[in-house]
Amino acid sequence: MTNPVARKPQRPREGTIRRREDIIKAGLATFGSKGFKGGSLADVAEQVGITQAGVLHYFGSKDQLLLDVLVYRDAADVEHLEGRHIPGGLDLFRHLAKTAALNAERPGIVQAYAVLSAESVTDGHPAKDWFRARYTQLRSEVEQALTEVCAGDDPPHREAIDDAAAVVLAVMDGLQIQWLLDPEAVNLPRSTAFAIEAILAHAVDGHARAVLAAD
Repeated sequence: MTNPVARKPQRPREGTIRRREDIIKAGLATFGSKGFKGGSLADVAEQVGITQAGVLHYFGSKDQLLLDVLVYRDAADVEHLEGRHIPGGLDLFRHLAKTAALNAERPGIVQAYAVLSAESVTDGHPAKDWFRARYTQLRSEVEQALTEVCAGDDPPHREAIDDAAAVVLAVMDGLQIQWLLDPEAVNLPRSTAFAIEAILAHAVDGHARAVLAAD
């Protein structure tokens, strides 16, 4: 008896990859404008020119499409970075300011995030765990960066680091909502940089008053 030949895992076809990305982009637009509960698979399918069954063929469920939309949105934040991951130390805060500038050019992605993150706090929302884990990770990364920035003879209290990390994220999200509602009244990149500078200056008592300044 001969041993069966192990088959190599097949790579997705290029056409399949493109179709999945088209559906994800349609999902991003649909959920961003109507929310997860208000946006239907029929809305997504119509934008791509396929049936609801076609959407389900690629993603299995509306819940799974939502999670893939969120992963796609997150990847857009780091696609310009070396290694495609968030840096540490002062560079993290520069990255946050740059992200705000990039977001000012992609309102659709910002809208989707604002709508879905707010909606995720409702009972039974399929993205609640995803957003909880994301904020936990982001707070941890900002806390670590703050700790690096404040390393020295007189670092701030742990509570100040924790509070500053949570507030940085909260202010960024809040500014995005104000900007979406009235982009002429709110300069998203400038306001974000101002907020980060002010929060850091208070948190570290003068240790990081110019962290966003060019080297």
